[in-house]
Amino acid sequence: MRTSNPILKERAFAAATTDQVMTIQGAVNKTIVLLALLVIGAGWTWNLFYNQGHEAMMPWMMGGVIGAFVVAMITAFVPKFSPVCGPIYSVLEGFALGGISAFLEQRYPGIVIQAVGLTFGVLFSLLVVYKLRLVRVTQNFRSGVLAATGGIAVVYLVGLVGRFFGWQIPYIHDSGPIGIGFSVVVVVIAALNLVLDFDFIEKGDGRAAKYMEWYAAFGLIVTLAWLYLEILRLLSKLRSR
Repeated sequence: MRTSNPILKERAFAAATTDQVMTIQGAVNKTIVLLALLVIGAGWTWNLFYNQGHEAMMPWMMGGVIGAFVVAMITAFVPKFSPVCGPIYSVLEGFALGGISAFLEQRYPGIVIQAVGLTFGVLFSLLVVYKLRLVRVTQNFRSGVLAATGGIAVVYLVGLVGRFFGWQIPYIHDSGPIGIGFSVVVVVIAALNLVLDFDFIEKGDGRAAKYMEWYAAFGLIVTLAWLYLEILRLLSKLRSR
């Protein structure tokens, strides 16, 4: 029951002992709610950008980035807070995604609708593949995705620290073949995390506590937000060429 998504952890499901148990349908319903809240938050900063300019939007976007990270960490360590933290996270993440999307949309018109379409296309395609059992979630599969996800996190962390010292990792942020290839790999890894999450949630059906429906939905939103950002990054590199 391990997963590479840091939000969805085995220990959270293992602790379920209540009569009110999680269901897949309940997790789906909560995911829809959180996704709607994310869209509302994104719409707020998007409208600020186009109606009042980036100066009015920036505090909301930066507040969303920082706030979403803090709330995500709290929820990851205390899953019982997910019924409250999940909706808060979704709105804050929406602020961040809306601002980032608006910036890139202004530079590359039409890129946002392409990124949204590809994100949901990947989501539903992988869900069908998973339900048809065309991909088997074995231990080796989990371990491979976990290792790849950890490697990407290290690369991003090193790059973030490097910015404070005036340097960055060469090539991967460029629009050249290496930069585009790196983004393609990251998009694939982000997508594979969805498969692990589907498997994890399915195994929690009827075993996890009821509040885990919110926790599972929260984990899926985290993965979807990451996938959307990586697709947006890849498209921006392709458009810049």
